[in-house]
Amino acid sequence: QVQLVESGGGLVQAGGSLRLSCTASGRISSSYIMGWFRQAPGKEREFVAAIRWSGAITFSADSVKGRFTISRDNAKSTVYLQMNSLKAEDTAFYYCAADTHGFSRNQADYEYWGQGTQVTVSS
Repeated sequence: QVQLVESGGGLVQAGGSLRLSCTASGRISSSYIMGWFRQAPGKEREFVAAIRWSGAITFSADSVKGRFTISRDNAKSTVYLQMNSLKAEDTAFYYCAADTHGFSRNQADYEYWGQGTQVTVSS
């Protein structure tokens, strides 16, 4: 079992930055994929970025490339999502998730989920 707890959300002006954290507990394998997803009101949950727990490989959605960076600190069992140059359209509930099988942008492939954290970007 894996437990995930997100933090770091809040209200920020457009152009600003936020860093989300996802602290994991339980049995984490270096092969696990840690992903960030987001869901805006009235929209489907969408993939944002993912990283292998070992940190060797990352990838992100086109909509956030160049602005968002995913990273991890194994010593702290934490995955981060650094969000820069935020836009109003980045407003959403952000979720951390874990996939035990391999890289995927499909939320259905992620077995474990955190409770989420709200990010609101004012224009």
